[in-house]
Amino acid sequence: MKRAHGQMGAVIRMLEDGRSCEEIVTQMAAVGKAVNTAAFKLIAASLKECIEDESIDREIVTEKLQKLFLSLA
Repeated sequence: MKRAHGQMGAVIRMLEDGRSCEEIVTQMAAVGKAVNTAAFKLIAASLKECIEDESIDREIVTEKLQKLFLSLA
């Protein structure tokens, strides 16, 4: 998330400096990728917890994780 935050700051500076549309869109794509990467890491951590914790209802958690993954698609 820190990476995405820094990249978003760069987008703002680029807009203020009047940089080209192509440069700005490229940087915005990098922001999106950084946010998605962070989200996937968070979901993966949740999945690991689910696998390790036998008291969790795997069916419910699987359903929730699937919805989270699909929300990033």
